[in-house]
Amino acid sequence: MKSLKQLQLVLFLLLVFNMWSQEAKKFKIHTVAFYNLENLFDTINDVTKFDEASPIMEMNTNRQDAYNKKVKNMARVIADVGADFAKNAPAIIGVSEVENREVLVDLANDPQLLDKDYGIIHYNSPDARGIDVALLYQKALFTPISTSSHELKIYDDYTRDRVYTRDQLLVTGKLDGEIIHVIVSHWPSRSGGEARSRSKRVAAAKLNKHIIDSLQVIDPYAKIITMGDLNDDPTNESVKEVLKAKAEKEEVDIKGIYNPYENFYKDGLGTTAYRDAWSLFDQILVTKPFLEKDFSSFRLYKAAIYNKYYLTTKRGRWKGYPFRSWSDGGFTDGFSDHFPVYIYLLREVKE
Repeated sequence: MKSLKQLQLVLFLLLVFNMWSQEAKKFKIHTVAFYNLENLFDTINDVTKFDEASPIMEMNTNRQDAYNKKVKNMARVIADVGADFAKNAPAIIGVSEVENREVLVDLANDPQLLDKDYGIIHYNSPDARGIDVALLYQKALFTPISTSSHELKIYDDYTRDRVYTRDQLLVTGKLDGEIIHVIVSHWPSRSGGEARSRSKRVAAAKLNKHIIDSLQVIDPYAKIITMGDLNDDPTNESVKEVLKAKAEKEEVDIKGIYNPYENFYKDGLGTTAYRDAWSLFDQILVTKPFLEKDFSSFRLYKAAIYNKYYLTTKRGRWKGYPFRSWSDGGFTDGFSDHFPVYIYLLREVKE
């Protein structure tokens, strides 16, 4: 009798599981990412910019070998980001610290990425060293509609000289048929100290907010993703007071901005480190329409930092920090001094 009851229970559970499987929802998932590529420069001296200050140009020998390995390393990371869950490289990835379009072509043509058929959106910026931001996108998944580059005009607080820095890139397109807007930024550095340079990042945040506002004037429900190396943490003035980014979804109003990386930062996580302290400069923020609880269109499912073991320094004083590409001795065989960040977007698939 006991064995009969056990058999009946097993059959019942199998029936319930079968019914659940039939009713289980199916989702389409895409990864959207950002990665500071740490001085991805080619080996050619461009006389129109100060690229001779780049680490690779300071090498006396083996420049081409270092460049080839650097590209290969960057391609490996991009191929891996989000793949454990999405089973694919990022549909969209913003990048910073690239010298020109040519290095992006080499990156997209690396064997590890070639089958992804990445398209490239890049503008030359007025940055004195010639470093730019760009967007890579899988052509089968994302279709650009419009692109624009937005100049940041800032001046040194003391000398009043113009500071030439990176433009902010805006791309509007269709992700699997759904319109989204992506802003890619690399805000001014903390050169000279955080306090002295703060106004420059506040200005960058104001430009970023202006771009977002202009999109929301046209459509208050615009799905906007703003990403980049902000050179500020999620709790700094530029992010909290200018962008007015919120750490909790429930606090975000219709034209508000959600920053999933603020709570990461408060938990002690970071994407880059300096003088024994972690910073979370690399962030991806989204507007309210990505936060709705239904998945009838693409919604934010999860945000993360891609800090896999192979991207970390294995020994010494900087153990656990990002395994950077360059040091005073030249190329290290490493990756970047920043970890990538990424989000998953989910949409329910209707049968």
